[in-house]
Amino acid sequence: MATNTVKRQAQRAVAAGAVGAATIGAFLLPAAPASAQPVTIPGVGTFDVPNEIPIPAEIPGVQLGTVPGAPLPFVAPQKTLGEVALDAAMSKLGAPYVYGAAGPNSFDCSGLVQWSYGQAGMELPRTSGAQLAAGSPVSLDDLQLGDLVSFYGGGHSGLYAGDGNVIHASTSGTPVKIAPISSMPVAGARRF
Repeated sequence: MATNTVKRQAQRAVAAGAVGAATIGAFLLPAAPASAQPVTIPGVGTFDVPNEIPIPAEIPGVQLGTVPGAPLPFVAPQKTLGEVALDAAMSKLGAPYVYGAAGPNSFDCSGLVQWSYGQAGMELPRTSGAQLAAGSPVSLDDLQLGDLVSFYGGGHSGLYAGDGNVIHASTSGTPVKIAPISSMPVAGARRF
């Protein structure tokens, strides 16, 4: 008899459009802790709904990831060295171009690349030509965020920003900006 009563209450809640609260309140939640909020569903009843649902750290005999359909613990993805360098460069969008400057407030092209990788914990050569000679060659088809892209025979450098773009300190009077790779003749690309 009690099962039929719960079933009828659930059917009424569905008909009233309040299935989420009724289901949570009537079926899934443990006894309400001190931080519960009362929720009233007209025609069904009042339920104490906790602000948080505690999940046990360990369930005897069950290891995380071994139950089909069970969620795995959240692990934040780790950024690559290039992604960290790109984040640093992106924080300097709009910074002024100054020939020979290597940051933190103004940059030339290789200075921006060197400074950005320095923020990621890697020391790179200071000049564009030396940067093109360092690292591992990578094809334009395999670019990853933060890879160095070199232009004009190795005389200019920037960092791959995704979607066919680079971030670079282009020239006097133009601040650090994002531009299409196709807007300049490519000399090569490197990954560090």
